[in-house]
Amino acid sequence: MTISRRQFLGTSAAGLTAAVVGGISIPVRAQAADDTISIAFAARSSNGLNPQLPSLNGADNWMVVQIFDRLVKHPDGRWATKPDEFQPALAESWTASEDGKTWTYKLRQGVKFHKNYGQVSVEDVVFTFRRHLDPKINTLSKVFYKNVASVDAPDASTVVFTLKQPDPLFNGTCVSHQSASILCKKAFEELGEGFNTNPVGSGPYQFESLDTATGLKLTAFPDYFDGKAATTNLQVRYIADTTARTLAFASGDVDMIEGVRAPGWIATMQQQSSKTVFDATAPGSLNTLHINLNKGPLAELKVRQAIRCAIDTTAIAAAFGETSTSMTGIIAAQFPGSVKQDELPGELQYKYDPERATALLAEAGFSTGLTIPCYTSQREDYASIMLMIQEQLRAVQINLDLKIIDHATYHSDNRKDQNTLVLRSVSYPPVPTQPFADQLLTSSDTKADGSGGENYSHYGTAMPGIDGLMEKVLSEPNLEKRLSLVQDMEKQVLKDLPALGIVTLSYVVARNPRVDIGFKVTAGPAYWPLRHAKRMEG
Repeated sequence: MTISRRQFLGTSAAGLTAAVVGGISIPVRAQAADDTISIAFAARSSNGLNPQLPSLNGADNWMVVQIFDRLVKHPDGRWATKPDEFQPALAESWTASEDGKTWTYKLRQGVKFHKNYGQVSVEDVVFTFRRHLDPKINTLSKVFYKNVASVDAPDASTVVFTLKQPDPLFNGTCVSHQSASILCKKAFEELGEGFNTNPVGSGPYQFESLDTATGLKLTAFPDYFDGKAATTNLQVRYIADTTARTLAFASGDVDMIEGVRAPGWIATMQQQSSKTVFDATAPGSLNTLHINLNKGPLAELKVRQAIRCAIDTTAIAAAFGETSTSMTGIIAAQFPGSVKQDELPGELQYKYDPERATALLAEAGFSTGLTIPCYTSQREDYASIMLMIQEQLRAVQINLDLKIIDHATYHSDNRKDQNTLVLRSVSYPPVPTQPFADQLLTSSDTKADGSGGENYSHYGTAMPGIDGLMEKVLSEPNLEKRLSLVQDMEKQVLKDLPALGIVTLSYVVARNPRVDIGFKVTAGPAYWPLRHAKRMEG
């Protein structure tokens, strides 16, 4: 299917308006039980609740962080951007060696697992992390653990990680990540595959039931080490359809819903009820446009420079309002290691300049224009961004022959190297090496058989990349020096343009004002703890 930006936005707006017209507002839910908070996600079902499952969807991630604990955690509602901002969780304290290669954690004693599975032990911690280190086991975010040489427990309260290279941000690199949630070894081995749908953790909520019709139910764990959760029950609904999900919220059937990342959605909701609360992370997802260097004219640097100059990232961000910011490089502007456009050499600034784009195309031999076939996901954020890019490129005679396809198919085909311009939306913690490692290293190169990574541009194989610079970064134990080297990588990517940072886009949850989650969401991953959430009077 081919669709224009005007058609897409018009269709989306019509659907959203239909969800709230007819006098339907977003009311205070007077008849809801005080012991239950409900939330609906843009998903059709759960893919599983084992935190190491590679197939987890966004709704699953939300539940995993309620059911499981990690050794350390970010502050509620924001990222820890400095080493001293991480907070204790299952680990009471930790130390790092001067060379940044040995990290020692002291385990909190007396913490209980759900369902009478005993206490959390160092054996459970070692079991959890060794699964990530085992090359025979496919685990979520396995690349984050590549730097771990070993994990051991020298005594009943101590866990020691030995790293291959120094990492001053080790807590952010993997220890606080959802995939590092501590598994109950006994339950995992007893339940086998059943653990995926009947998980046992040590978090503030425990698994109660999962039904395709009514959704997922969690109940507060009475013996949680940091105090029982404020609300007894969490009820999860799976409502993939945008209009149906919005109506469920408008009617008071659910207290919170996963928002729609499309221009105008928040404004439309606010028109119906100014009291609706919108919790939004910043920067949220990083939206990067990968240019396949193996696809004909895209191998020409001047063509890539023309594309960069023709895309007005400021205008794209403005279309989404306050939930979006434009990107200069690969790292979000809010994160350490990012580069500022005005501080770069002039030739790397790439300010919006259609005239320069046209001239660059002519210099590359395409004075009469260029057609680029590509496809994108039908999900609102992907489709909105790519349709705006299509419109901007058309102004300089670059025609995107753009197809909009099913979201799952989009990701599957991208992994098989079938696309030309790949928009990738992903959330990262403020660990500056992760976007590069995940998207631009030779080791992450995409392969036609689907076995590769998400380096869709083939940077490092189709042309020299940043692998050497990354080695320098990873061998530097000093954080400030490491950040300076990261900026060198950003500049090299801007010279070569294998991928373009477009915009960041907040993850948004609409919340009934009668529900208080206990903190303000300003940053962090696209999920947050609900142990403090409660229904307010009035």
